[in-house]
Amino acid sequence: MNNKEKKVKLAVNGGISFGAKLNAKQLAVIAEHMIEGEELELTTFQQLYIEVFESDVGYVKEKFMEVGLSCYPVGNFVKSLRTCNFCKGAEEEGMPVAIELNKRISGISVPFTLKPAYTGCPVGCGEPLVNDIGVMKMKNGYDLYIGGKSKGQDAKTGILLMEQLTPDKLYEVVESIISIYAKQGKKREPFFKFINRYGLENLKSAITPN
Repeated sequence: MNNKEKKVKLAVNGGISFGAKLNAKQLAVIAEHMIEGEELELTTFQQLYIEVFESDVGYVKEKFMEVGLSCYPVGNFVKSLRTCNFCKGAEEEGMPVAIELNKRISGISVPFTLKPAYTGCPVGCGEPLVNDIGVMKMKNGYDLYIGGKSKGQDAKTGILLMEQLTPDKLYEVVESIISIYAKQGKKREPFFKFINRYGLENLKSAITPN
């Protein structure tokens, strides 16, 4: 192997399930495909960053998928959905909805890294109110927050955009918001700044046309 070959960083996690966990087989496969001398980076968004040689990316992804690991691109993309631990149960806290939402939006190219989060009850363990897009399951519906910011002196909670959405409506609205941001956002413009520039009312009008 040419040590000068380009390296590619992959974001890896165990997918959406009960807690952010990895099993022994998954850890062994990750270790097997780490480049000698490299280290794993544990992010605050329930992901591990691993570097592999560019020529090995397809093979490594295949091996990771075989043991139930999910792989995502690193950079200006929609991150995988950060979730709570679903401590009250998959159905009660909407795990199937979280899995479907993640499948629909993760990896979409956007002007700047976008972090979505999900929680299955008002306790908010998934921290939906301090991420770019946040979903909170409330009884039988889903409340949608946008524009949260967790870091810096200007940290703030997100704005409640819509309440008691059905799963299908939730997918539709979130996908529309991301599509608008992808098309209208400026290069490296964080999502909360895009909302301020584009206008909250303009965004509402664009996703709920008369």
